Amino acid sequence: MRLLVLGGTEFVGRAVVQAALGRGWEVTVFHRGRHQPPPGARSLHGDRTAPDGLAALAAERAGWDAVVDTWSAAPRAVHEAARLLRGRAGRYAYVSSRSVYVWPWPPGAAEDAPLVEGAADAGATDYAADKRGGELAVVGAFGAADALLVRAGLILGPYENVGRLPWWLTRIARGGPVLAPGPRELPLQYIDARDLADWLLGALERGLGGPYNLVSPPGHTTMGELLATCVRATGADAELRWTAPEAILAAGIEPWTELPVWVPPGGETHGAVHGADVSRAVATGLVCRPVAQTVEDTWRWLSGLGGTGPLRTDRTRPGLDPEVEAKVLGLAGGVPGTTP
Repeated sequence: MRLLVLGGTEFVGRAVVQAALGRGWEVTVFHRGRHQPPPGARSLHGDRTAPDGLAALAAERAGWDAVVDTWSAAPRAVHEAARLLRGRAGRYAYVSSRSVYVWPWPPGAAEDAPLVEGAADAGATDYAADKRGGELAVVGAFGAADALLVRAGLILGPYENVGRLPWWLTRIARGGPVLAPGPRELPLQYIDARDLADWLLGALERGLGGPYNLVSPPGHTTMGELLATCVRATGADAELRWTAPEAILAAGIEPWTELPVWVPPGGETHGAVHGADVSRAVATGLVCRPVAQTVEDTWRWLSGLGGTGPLRTDRTRPGLDPEVEAKVLGLAGGVPGTTP
């Protein structure tokens, strides 16, 4: 297949390009030139936010079998690209988000859950409305049958530029007592970017359209298994000190942002974030690799960068202040992972 990837040099887009090249596809990557795409991909340069930013695409005479778009800012960028490519590409896959569902997401919600408002040609507003606007832009240009809407949940894996799993890995690699948010058996739901890419490309091959929740089945791993795997992968002299959710919340620590991936059990948040119905994706070929592969491969990639990964500037920087961690753990003598 001839594939056009809008982006394709970072995280999810890069995983899609690598997977497509691995299948022997002919891949064109349209990007701004800030990062190099995987070897083997053909590059076209342009900035979707600039006037005439799609000129390089407009000049292409040959078409594509499919397009993959990971855009997450102003929907009008998706709107303009989809309109330009209508009639020049067979299918359009848009990597959206489960954030398009009205909050709070009902635990066990499937693709028919209520959606937020959005506009296809809008400027940037908020993440949920932007992603919904992107969906509407693709459906408006390609029609429901040829628009594949990939509503991803938590995404982890090598090249992660949000910093959630990299934060845990670097924190645990530092060693010492580590604040581990309990309970250990807390079920987690996420998707490795490479598994997302494999499913997406398979869906394009099969001609699938419409929305799909794309994240692992609920309970694919647990908080305990994730952090224990981080300890093994890094080989660090770290001690996981499991702490009750009540103590963490009483200290004013923010779930998800200060302690990435984790949200406390009970209430509406955990069931919403880690309890999506993904039966539609599983029935159409979704396979999720073991957590050990995701953690070990991410650590190998991160180590190759000297332990510091890239971070998107449009997302909240994840992680817990070492002084706050020390206080909760009762380490009056200093910061965890350092010698007093």
